[in-house]
Amino acid sequence: MAEENKKKKVDLKKPKGGYYWIYIVIALLFLGLNIFGGGSWSQPAKTTQSQFEDFLKSGDVEKVDVINKKIAKVYLTDAAKAKEIHSKKDETPSFLAPGPNDPDYQFEFGDLQNFENSFQTIKQENNLSTKMEWHTDSNVWSDILMGILPFVIIIGIWIFIMRRMSSGAGGGAGGQLFNIGKSKAKLFDEKTDIKTSFKDVAGLEGAKEEIQEIVDFLKNPEKYTSLGGKIPKGALLVGAPGTGKTLLAKAVAGEAKVPFFSLSGSDFVEMFVGVGASRVRDLFKQAKDKSPAIIFIDEIDAIGRARGKNNFSGGNDERENTLNQLLTEMDGFGTNTNVIVLAATNRADVLDKALMRAGRFDRQIYVDLPDVRERKEIFEVHLRPIKKDEGLDIDFLAKQTPGFSGADIANVCNEAALIAARNGKKSVGKQDFLDAVDRIVGGLEKKNKIMTVAEKRAIAFHEAGHATVSWMLEHAAPLVKVTIVPRGQSLGAAWYLPEERLIIHPEQMLDEMCAALGGRAAEKVIFNRISTGALSDLEKVTKQARAMVTIYGLNDKIGNITYYDSSGQSEYNFNKPYSEKTAELIDQEISALIESQYQRAVKLLEDNKDKLTELANVLLEKEVIFKDNLQKIFGERPFEIPEEVPRVATT
Repeated sequence: MAEENKKKKVDLKKPKGGYYWIYIVIALLFLGLNIFGGGSWSQPAKTTQSQFEDFLKSGDVEKVDVINKKIAKVYLTDAAKAKEIHSKKDETPSFLAPGPNDPDYQFEFGDLQNFENSFQTIKQENNLSTKMEWHTDSNVWSDILMGILPFVIIIGIWIFIMRRMSSGAGGGAGGQLFNIGKSKAKLFDEKTDIKTSFKDVAGLEGAKEEIQEIVDFLKNPEKYTSLGGKIPKGALLVGAPGTGKTLLAKAVAGEAKVPFFSLSGSDFVEMFVGVGASRVRDLFKQAKDKSPAIIFIDEIDAIGRARGKNNFSGGNDERENTLNQLLTEMDGFGTNTNVIVLAATNRADVLDKALMRAGRFDRQIYVDLPDVRERKEIFEVHLRPIKKDEGLDIDFLAKQTPGFSGADIANVCNEAALIAARNGKKSVGKQDFLDAVDRIVGGLEKKNKIMTVAEKRAIAFHEAGHATVSWMLEHAAPLVKVTIVPRGQSLGAAWYLPEERLIIHPEQMLDEMCAALGGRAAEKVIFNRISTGALSDLEKVTKQARAMVTIYGLNDKIGNITYYDSSGQSEYNFNKPYSEKTAELIDQEISALIESQYQRAVKLLEDNKDKLTELANVLLEKEVIFKDNLQKIFGERPFEIPEEVPRVATT
């Protein structure tokens, strides 16, 4: 029965008579117009104007009919029809041959006035009685057809467009016009499209736990609804770029075993007004039809930015219309049930408050940068396809990459494999990974960069100044490697061993500022002049000092006040959140902080000028020095700092 029903449905879709009857009607229409419009099956013989003039001079022409001022129909006399010269026209097929009352010849002339003058001249010269008559042929049916044809074409095009829009056709390029309001979401099939599972997501234990619970909501809703609970409407994944937000969503698509719609926030944006809201409606309609279902919107800040009071783009802002429709679909009248919305962004501070409230994005899942343990798990995932040396210490690699995201670690593994292949190795070793970290953080080595001896010496003392100051300060991160080989846009680089701190005290920030100013201080102490090589150091120090004064409230004169706005609305304000007097005080305190740490660095280097010079000479000789070289010159650090991993500072 099912097969018979399918056949019936297929047969119903096909037109009963096909489309051939349309061509038959058109052919019959033209045939009727030809017959009823005064046409005839017979066709006169063709001739030319010069031959006609010869016939006229010979007296063979009885009458000439001029039709519509451009066609001449020639009627011969009875005597002329018997002549041999006119017998050739009788070779025409019988059903096309002219009848007794039809013209014998027909030709088309050019200018009517010239034709009449030539006819009258020949007639007078040969004393002929040939008549010339003028007629106008009109085809009523043809005129009617030409009058209504434009309207028929317009109506036909309109019907075609309406059918295309109603049928939802448009898989090809031509159909995109009719699908402008349709959702661009891709529906993933868990059996064929998605191969990612939670096993492929290393680290992120807290985020995975919450995401797995959402998947469980859809698989076993009775477990929660039986106790009176409601399935959450949405979950927002927030975190720095490359931390694995989209990867988590892919894992959800592979684990949920329900329809999964994936699209980007920019897919709602179009040049036509109202398209974004239409696509939101269509997206949720599709998800509701296939519920339970999951919708994933990547980079939702493209449409979810906070709506400002001063709307400079006008009242009909397309982005705001799209956001309003999204708010309505997520929690409003006629809310879609069993449809969960996942979204990802690294700019949660700019999202609209209405989007973040309970009942829409019920959960905000923070995906932080991985710690040492999580980085080890991420390395284990990305090292699976790589041919690595036996006994490669993954713990060491995790310690070498502080502050790296999951995407950065994947890049390190890939870059290490490329470096090993470039050097002709059969497997990827420890040194390849270290070179990959240097390559990613510091940039490509430029050993052929041309530098004068004086420039190279200045760079060596600059980097040695950083190393000396950081080695002697308790809270500064000690250096493990210093190089004066240019990398990227920097002329030298220094790798630190920072602690992964959750909170930072003022003493730690001041020590870091002093270490950053050690390079310029070394130039002042040794050469008694400074250079532009400290630009990146000054930028870092200025940001730290401004943060201490205006954000963290770590300045005595400014007090426990912060001018930081976590909502992101302050960037649209034209006025500062403090007075001009306070602004002047802030500038003075920032300058005083930086200057005090600079003088502190100068004092440290003056007290250890001989050791600074010795370290710079070793650096000039070897171009790259390590922790061992510093220990030989300065001895062991008097401060016990946990062994951590290097961070690079460039000059």
